[in-house]
Amino acid sequence: MPRIAPGRLCDTKEIAYSVTATFARTISGQVSTTARLGKCVTLPSRVTNTDNVVKKDHGIFYPAFCKAEDNELSTLFSKINVDALVARASQLRQGIECSVAPFQYDSAKRRSHMGGMNYHIEILFADNVVWVARMRRSNTTSPPQVVRDYIFESEVATLMFLETTAVPTPKVHGYALEHESNPVGVGYILMEKLPGKALDWPAASPDQRRKVMEQLADVLIEIYKHPLPALGSLATPGRPHVAAFAHESLLTVVGGRLQTCSPFRSAEQYRRSHLRLILDRILAQEMYATQPVEAYLLHRFLVDLVPVLTPPASGNEKFYLKHDDDKGDHILVDESFNITGIIDWEWAHTAAPAEAFNSPVGLLPVADFYAGKGAIGADEAVFAQLLQEKGHGPLAQFVLEGRVQHLFAFCCGIDLSDWDGFLGLFRGLRDASGVDAGMTWEDWKGTALDRYKEDAGLQELLIRCGSGNGGGG
Repeated sequence: MPRIAPGRLCDTKEIAYSVTATFARTISGQVSTTARLGKCVTLPSRVTNTDNVVKKDHGIFYPAFCKAEDNELSTLFSKINVDALVARASQLRQGIECSVAPFQYDSAKRRSHMGGMNYHIEILFADNVVWVARMRRSNTTSPPQVVRDYIFESEVATLMFLETTAVPTPKVHGYALEHESNPVGVGYILMEKLPGKALDWPAASPDQRRKVMEQLADVLIEIYKHPLPALGSLATPGRPHVAAFAHESLLTVVGGRLQTCSPFRSAEQYRRSHLRLILDRILAQEMYATQPVEAYLLHRFLVDLVPVLTPPASGNEKFYLKHDDDKGDHILVDESFNITGIIDWEWAHTAAPAEAFNSPVGLLPVADFYAGKGAIGADEAVFAQLLQEKGHGPLAQFVLEGRVQHLFAFCCGIDLSDWDGFLGLFRGLRDASGVDAGMTWEDWKGTALDRYKEDAGLQELLIRCGSGNGGGG
């Protein structure tokens, strides 16, 4: 039973080169993924003093990162039964022979084969058809297996649902969870490999960007044709229905069993529930351990903003599928900037129209956004114009009025370690919403401490911290 040999998986110089290149792309305005405490979403990157970051961490972080990644991937590859994987793929194509491409771990292969959450192995068929086996990475940050399985099946259900639409996505040919009855040894999704390469938005010319946005507008218009009845994630591949959100931050495991909540029937209900969960986790010291008071005040304020920024439930609301990581590299394009596919639908969920049809995160003007400026960017304005020209004025309006919705979403569960970035976003949210506008953080915090002084959770935190500042800010 042959298995993939781990080989030499990582090189410090390769990692250093990769991260340095990332910094360069970030400076040019590229959007990258940042993990937030409340919910993992994509945030525009802010880089400050990058030379010091690279120099400081090169001798400490990269070797440790490299070793951890080596160990993680060595464990993954040791589990994979290549014969079983090849046999299953061949069976799904009526016996056409196939093989697994030789694994080469270098700087070029690393970016094309591995993302933050998954690893991809190419399967080559005798007739030159290429599939991809998508396998979930597992490391110290991974949730329990039962949570990973739920998210995995939700991604499959989402892709199968999208196959019934005109949205260009990879076709799923088969999947299996990581279970003792699975001879491959690990969970996997077998899907077609789409042509094209990940979109590099900063490197694209204005004409190339417009061409992509015109196609992306068509994608949103297509999604608009397929409303769904509740807020959550698709579940049950082959028989998709909206169930609980497929994200580890919104799922709970008790006694080894997954506990989920029912899908939500209004955006207000979902937002209140999500914020209540964050507040409870702050009190339980599961989040924001170093700045609990600041975090609690922020999210208590967001609770009050919910009715201000969320349309009241009408009783017959419709919701729409939304990609959870729309920073740009989820879009594949050919050399002529034709979209060949939209990938990475893990964590996809339904959303209210104001969120589902807001501008993708990849179109945000990074510097202005973090500075809290309320005006939309040039790319967003073009995107709204294209939607308008295609006869979808209401969708265009969601983009034109979408800045406050972006700011609210980013502040919900935000990582406070980038304090300057947080201050800009939070100031922008208050200014855009017209609530507590124009106040400095110090003035706002004093006002908030007085406003919420009767809140039992805040009282508990102030007693625990022994002061009103919670250890920061």
